[in-house]
Amino acid sequence: MTEKKLNLSTLSRGAEKNGPGPAGITPRPGQQVCGDIDMRIDSQGLWHYLGSPIGRMELVKLFSTVLRRDDNGDHWLITPVEMCRIQVDDAAFMAVELIREGSGSDQIIRFRTNIDGIFELSDQYPLRIEINPETQEPAPYVALDHGLEAKLTRSVFYELVDLGIAEVVEQDHIYGVWSAGHFFPIGNADGN
Repeated sequence: MTEKKLNLSTLSRGAEKNGPGPAGITPRPGQQVCGDIDMRIDSQGLWHYLGSPIGRMELVKLFSTVLRRDDNGDHWLITPVEMCRIQVDDAAFMAVELIREGSGSDQIIRFRTNIDGIFELSDQYPLRIEINPETQEPAPYVALDHGLEAKLTRSVFYELVDLGIAEVVEQDHIYGVWSAGHFFPIGNADGN
């Protein structure tokens, strides 16, 4: 496999051929839906193939360039000739570093992912906080391109929380952060 032409056929041997394709993504003429392959991204952002971690970061970065999430939330490797579904335990990527410029409402917050992508917290790449109903623990994510997300590591989330301030939004006291001219809620400032 080269960066110019990623061929998934060797990875998809034994996969169910021509099953249903990705929801909301129409295959091009001649593009084959290969079905599920034994590739998985675990909850820590580590890529696996046939149950073993993929040790070459260059290969992971190459696969990441063709990774997409469909309308049903399934993850697919999509090349010009093939579409293969993979398993993702949580988010496709991890936000492993927070980079801040400026302060207050003029600050810019960027996240670096575990594959070295840089994304600016903005209306294009917004923050989403999911609360576990049983533990009430927050799970923070930043939206990326192609329907993908990066989950913020615990240390990056704590760093983000440290940058937060309380604002009044539609008569509610909201705790959140400013970035790229937008206020991103993290939680209720009243503690409720």
